Amino acid sequence: MHTMWKGSISFGLVNIPIKLHTATEDKDIKLRTLHNKCHAPIKYEKVCSVCEEEVKPEDIVKAYEYTKGKFVVLDNDDLEKLRKENEEKAVEIIDFVKMEQIDPIYFDRSYYMSPHEGGGKAYSLLRKALQETQKVGLAKIIIRSKEQLAVIRVYENTLVMETIHYPDEVRSAGDVPGVPSEDKVTKKELDTAILLIDQLTSEFEPEKYTDEYRTALVELIDLKRTGKETVTPATKEAASNVTDLMAALQASIDRTKPKKAAAPRKKAAPKVKKEA
Repeated sequence: MHTMWKGSISFGLVNIPIKLHTATEDKDIKLRTLHNKCHAPIKYEKVCSVCEEEVKPEDIVKAYEYTKGKFVVLDNDDLEKLRKENEEKAVEIIDFVKMEQIDPIYFDRSYYMSPHEGGGKAYSLLRKALQETQKVGLAKIIIRSKEQLAVIRVYENTLVMETIHYPDEVRSAGDVPGVPSEDKVTKKELDTAILLIDQLTSEFEPEKYTDEYRTALVELIDLKRTGKETVTPATKEAASNVTDLMAALQASIDRTKPKKAAAPRKKAAPKVKKEA
């Protein structure tokens, strides 16, 4: 499993060298966009909005737009220095809380944590302590140049780090339009709804849930592929080297060929008097 971050987690005087591994993966079917005319892939180029010319990666800088049309340019060296200064710090667990106190709306991404060299015993200690107290740790960590608030918990005997949103990143539910302020339902309607929920209640078994759309899309792709309903992008016909060379030679000859001077007019022959 690929390691995407190395560092250490500490709580109190206990320091645990750890590695992070992405716990989930995106299995969406990636569809390419083609030109309908020739079925060649579409290219997306970075073009300057003023110069209207393609911009190379080395000519791109990052900036913050503090007001419309006005920017503060941030130097790449300064950003890199700032990132390293924060990433090199040990990640400290700042609080321990009950998991049920954190609403799922705060959760973002999941990462497995494995012990780094010499961290096995401390790793086991934190895992056991979390299991016994039925609590999770709250910590801060820098991932991909962003400071994240994170929850450290136990999942199937493995420590997991869940990055969570800061409170100011979660929009207020009170701003959602059209939400009724009062429950205008009858007792009969409520009893029927509760009965329906009771009938559909079961144990959570994640294995029985599948992405039906993705499955159907894979089947459609396989059906078209086996049925030879495939397309091949048109390619530019490359001229052979011989043709190119001959064309270049001929052009060179034509270019160096001296221009024909205008033909001089013939002088009229002098009239000769006939002898008597």
